[in-house]
Amino acid sequence: MSITASAFDLTNGAVVLRLICALFFFPHIYFKVVGNPPPALGFFQKAGFKPAVLWMRIATVVETMAALALLFGIYTQWAALVAAASLAVAAVAVCFFNGSVKWLWNLGGMEFCVFWAIACVALAMLYWT
Repeated sequence: MSITASAFDLTNGAVVLRLICALFFFPHIYFKVVGNPPPALGFFQKAGFKPAVLWMRIATVVETMAALALLFGIYTQWAALVAAASLAVAAVAVCFFNGSVKWLWNLGGMEFCVFWAIACVALAMLYWT
């Protein structure tokens, strides 16, 4: 599989959606790898992941693979589904972190993760052949 210029054609809405879904992962990943301990570790602990470090590392690997595949348009439909699954887990984890179901992301809710997961599912649908 070769990566062509059409993989970055910003006049194609599906490409723009693919790039947005990919690029939003990078700050998400950064939060898991920078610092000692990384800021995300507290989230994983409070959300109930045991052992938290292992699950944080698994999430980092899954998100990195999905982000890179989406960024370069490699197996896009499958990468988008993996990304959606990862984000669905994150949405549920937010509920455990808060101890309740909150919707609005700016109040610590799962709205952003759910929206992003749905965008990834839509992306998979667009690229399915």
